[in-house]
This record gives sequence, structure tokens and C-alpha cells, in this order.
Amino acid sequence: MSDRNVTTLGRTDNIIGDTAMTEEEEKLYTVREVARRLRVDDTTVRRWIKSGALEAITLPHRGRRQAYRIKQSTLDKLMQNPITTM
Repeated sequence: MSDRNVTTLGRTDNIIGDTAMTEEEEKLYTVREVARRLRVDDTTVRRWIKSGALEAITLPHRGRRQAYRIKQSTLDKLMQNPITTM
């Protein structure tokens, strides 16, 4: 049984054996892009990620800082229900 990915018309179909699983492409934002959209500092976004208040994808570590990507859907939820700070 072989696993393969096939990309067609903006979506990725993961083929596992005879079963196809469709995963819609979703825009991913960097920490800096999210910070600018929310008008906060990059450090604030990183703090939210580390505390679990903001869900993010962790990328392999290169350089001084850990790299993250935030999904469009996560950013949309955040815009609807802002994080409150004390």
C-alpha cells in the first residue's frame, strides 16, 4: 500500500491506499503578519501562542526564534472573540 499526495484545483488530496482524503488549502500567516493585522507587537502574539491562547503550527526551528504559522480560520475566530488581557 502506498501513500501519495495529489494537488488539484487549490486542494490537496491525500491518497492512502485506496482511500482519498481531501484537505482544503488554507492561508497561513506569520507571527509578524498576525501582529500587524491585530495591531500588537510580535512578542504579544508569541506570548499568546506559548500560553495556548492562540493556536499555531510550529515549524522546524531555524535561527534565533521559533517559527510559527497561524491558520486563517484561527485568525478569524480570534477576530470574533478577542483575547482579553489583564
